[in-house]
Amino acid sequence: MRIDKYLKVARILKRRTISKELAVNERIEINGRTVKPSHEVKAGDEVTITFGNRQLKIRVLSTEDVKKKKDAADLYEVIGESTVNQEQ
Repeated sequence: MRIDKYLKVARILKRRTISKELAVNERIEINGRTVKPSHEVKAGDEVTITFGNRQLKIRVLSTEDVKKKKDAADLYEVIGESTVNQEQ
């Protein structure tokens, strides 16, 4: 599954266009490498997402399509969450 779609399906981000923008602006990394929106994500991957000054690191557990909100949380586990300093 594409990373932009995965972030939407897992309900980490509300809209796929937002996840696509983050990837285009080099704010999404998979296993330590910056990726494009079309990059395929698979179980076991570690994804780091930077939104503004917040950074979220997750481990992908599954890439199946889910329809219900309660099932979306089973697709990933949060490894860490931190605040990053913005350089100007």
